[in-house]
Amino acid sequence: MSRPFTFLEFFAGGGMARLGLGAGWACGFANDFDAVKAATYRANFPDATGHFREGDVWQVTAADLPGQADLAWASSPCQDFSLAGGRAGLAGGRSSAVFGFWRLVGALGAEGRAPRAIVIENVTGLLTSNGGADFAALGRALAAQGYAFGALEIDAAGFLPQSRPRVFVVAVLGAPPPGLTGDSPFHTRAVKAAAAGLPPDVADGWVWWRLAAPAWRNTDLAALLEPDAQVVWHAPERTSRWLALMAPLHRAKLAAQQGRAVGAVFRRTRVEAGHRVQRAEVRFDGLAGCLRTPRGGSSRQAIVVVEDGRARTRLLTAREAARLMGLPDGYLLPKAATSAHHVVGDGVAVPVVRWLARELLEPLLAPAAAMAAA
Repeated sequence: MSRPFTFLEFFAGGGMARLGLGAGWACGFANDFDAVKAATYRANFPDATGHFREGDVWQVTAADLPGQADLAWASSPCQDFSLAGGRAGLAGGRSSAVFGFWRLVGALGAEGRAPRAIVIENVTGLLTSNGGADFAALGRALAAQGYAFGALEIDAAGFLPQSRPRVFVVAVLGAPPPGLTGDSPFHTRAVKAAAAGLPPDVADGWVWWRLAAPAWRNTDLAALLEPDAQVVWHAPERTSRWLALMAPLHRAKLAAQQGRAVGAVFRRTRVEAGHRVQRAEVRFDGLAGCLRTPRGGSSRQAIVVVEDGRARTRLLTAREAARLMGLPDGYLLPKAATSAHHVVGDGVAVPVVRWLARELLEPLLAPAAAMAAA
């Protein structure tokens, strides 16, 4: 029997990337500085005592990391990739978390233990921030350590009833093996524009990873919700306040629904006539909007059910949010709803990771893993 693939998980949160990688992968090290996320990780992975480190990634050293891992996974805070200022790239020594991670990659490389592959997962703005300079700096840093790299923009909506586009930068030491490059539906317009904007010396290391689209999901938002009788609905006055925040277009969407219709409602700040106003927006396409942390750019999503001409609203429960990330119902969530939404909203969609692992990462790493096991 072949050995499992090994991985290091930085900014691990509640361990959603680990769940997505699956049973064929062994975690050698995981790290997160957030106490709530760390407690959630430990609650769901009994072996965490042996490999999980709670605390600042800057306090981790190469000596804390075992062997040469097949993969280093990093879902770092999105703002950490903003390199405005000195433009020194990831080697610039800034104090943000992603620089602490990259410092470790460099230290492992200096010892001949660099991870064979790296995945950096982030919001799609990584492709365009600072006019593409941030993405170019990331590519230059990867190339300087001997990695070939490419990006895929994957929306969790292809796997789960949640609109959640994310960028996955996949890098491999040396040249990629044959058969894993080519066209992909995940080479979106934004990915192509980012690649086209790379400086020539960075573009030399670019790879067009081949990754097929999955069979389309067969569940919608309504299928993942709790029964009506088991959840707490808003009082009519609170529902009226939600509806009052809707612009005419979204009120018309409500009025157009026939029979029983289930939708997602989320609040956004819009600029209208030169003024910032809060609006509630509704969708009835079977998808939830992108889940966020409670302190993020938008508040907790609400569910609206229109039936017999009457609209009822309520907040999305933590368990429903977990299902929208592909977490099983046996996954242990923090008891406080705000903490649970914080862990879930800051994570990575589990089925997306599984698809990426099965269709690209495992074929990419299999030859090196076989040699290491020999």
